[in-house]
Amino acid sequence: MKIGYDAKRAFTNTSGLGNYSRYVISGMMVHFPGDQYALFTPRQKELFKQFYPPVARTQVILPDGLGKRLSSMWRTFGLRAALPKHGVQVYHGLSNELPYGIDRTKTKLVVTIHDLIFLRFPELYPAIDRYIYRKKFKDACDTAHQIVAISQQTAQDLEEFFGVPKEKVQVVYQDCDPVFQQFFEKEAQNAVRAKYSLPAEFILCVGTLEKRKNQLHLLKGWHAAGAPVPLVFIGRKTDYYKELQAFITRHRLEEKVHFLPYIPFQELPVIYQLATLFVYPSIFEGFGIPIVEALNCGVPVITSTGSCFAEAGGPAARYVSPTDTDAMSQAIQEILGSPELQKEMVKKGLEHALSFRPEVTIPQLHQVYERVLKY
Repeated sequence: MKIGYDAKRAFTNTSGLGNYSRYVISGMMVHFPGDQYALFTPRQKELFKQFYPPVARTQVILPDGLGKRLSSMWRTFGLRAALPKHGVQVYHGLSNELPYGIDRTKTKLVVTIHDLIFLRFPELYPAIDRYIYRKKFKDACDTAHQIVAISQQTAQDLEEFFGVPKEKVQVVYQDCDPVFQQFFEKEAQNAVRAKYSLPAEFILCVGTLEKRKNQLHLLKGWHAAGAPVPLVFIGRKTDYYKELQAFITRHRLEEKVHFLPYIPFQELPVIYQLATLFVYPSIFEGFGIPIVEALNCGVPVITSTGSCFAEAGGPAARYVSPTDTDAMSQAIQEILGSPELQKEMVKKGLEHALSFRPEVTIPQLHQVYERVLKY
């Protein structure tokens, strides 16, 4: 079959949606090299030009003429003619949206919905963003022949908020980037440790510094535990950072809390592997890929109860309420105080991480494509 992808974020985005898009596209090409692939993108970044295997039968399709200047319009409306022109049989929108006006009898449509956080926590989003997201997501769900949800939590939200029937949704998990599955030699680890002045032991937290990510909960639990080892945050700062800084200043913790600048993607797994413990205190996510990154890097994980976190962490992680400071404090003390427990959590984590490998999940996704071709 010939499969088309909305590849904008695969070619341009360094974060979650970009990682997911590259994971799906490259995984499909590796495991199903007999298919043909068309990647639709308004532009390419040099960093990601070679993310897929060179042996794949692939076209990269960019806009021409007016589409170059109006790339968002091209992605929304221009693909109506481009898909049949290039013989695309199945088109997969990888980031919550589909183009408008496509002939559903000629091109079968699949969309991945990552989360509906803007509906669960509307107070975190401007009204105009909520309106745009709701329209795009709902239209994509109505138009698609099949919806891929990245977790059971997202599948439940699709039913609750949009009334999507269960039979229209297939849960297919994702893996983290393969770079997190590599283990780095001491020389590389020491170089990164020195570059960022990282302490010998530290707790790591990765994610945008925002209220939903709930880093203040970690700060409070860690402080209640006696701040046993330093704390390292990696993530873009928002206004929420001021709340974190106020807590740190009030309790004179400046010497034990580190906020790192932008980290090149290739160095991030090294920092994970240097960490003693990884904590992901978020209130709600679509999946929680940093948990999977940490498991692959051989780091014990504490994360939140509820939402999708048990799907990502499985039996390997420790779960605490995102509002219970005492539980966070106790979990930090227990894990840091027991090398045996750390080894057990690492072992279970590496085992659980295997369930997200492309050889497990990519065939599940290919079955979705085969199924929609019969519609």
